[in-house]
Amino acid sequence: MTTTYTRRLASVAGALIAGSLALSACSGGEDTAAGGSAATSIPADATFNTADVTFAQGMVPHHDQAVEMAQMTQTRSTNPQVLDLATRIEAAQGPEIDTLTGWLEDWGSDSGSDSGVGGMSGMMSSEDMASLESLSGVEFDRMWLEMMLEHHTGAVGMAETEIADGEDPAAIAMAEDIQASQSAEITEMEQLLQTLAG
Repeated sequence: MTTTYTRRLASVAGALIAGSLALSACSGGEDTAAGGSAATSIPADATFNTADVTFAQGMVPHHDQAVEMAQMTQTRSTNPQVLDLATRIEAAQGPEIDTLTGWLEDWGSDSGSDSGVGGMSGMMSSEDMASLESLSGVEFDRMWLEMMLEHHTGAVGMAETEIADGEDPAAIAMAEDIQASQSAEITEMEQLLQTLAG
């Protein structure tokens, strides 16, 4: 199982690079419509751009899934470190969902909940989520950490794209926070996985 997720993580990293380049290429014009479900024309005098909208629309469902995964630990894990990490993830990302949704409303854009962010952002498939939900104990902890690590790697990539291409100061600040906090949590999860493997 670890080998499978390692391969998936490598493919996600490659896709993130390609996705970042694609987003960079299409984010120059602020008065063009955002891709995917962001069918909103951006006024010339706006303080946000397509990259900001894409970031928010992608991060809303991404955070939603992370919160769902975090809540699974309450009935499936007894590992104090896993439970603590899950609590911190839910506490951080829940309020960010509200903030991101508010920005999208202010920008006249869709919420992003139906956006096709796909595997590029480290999102888990419904099959992945069902597999995780079927486990408990150490097996659950291991798969949860592997999946959340992949999920965080996707979020960091999305945040880095926003930092590079975004315009809205608050959105860029959130992206910087996500990059810093989730990078630290990636290191934490890697260490926890080593402990479980031992």
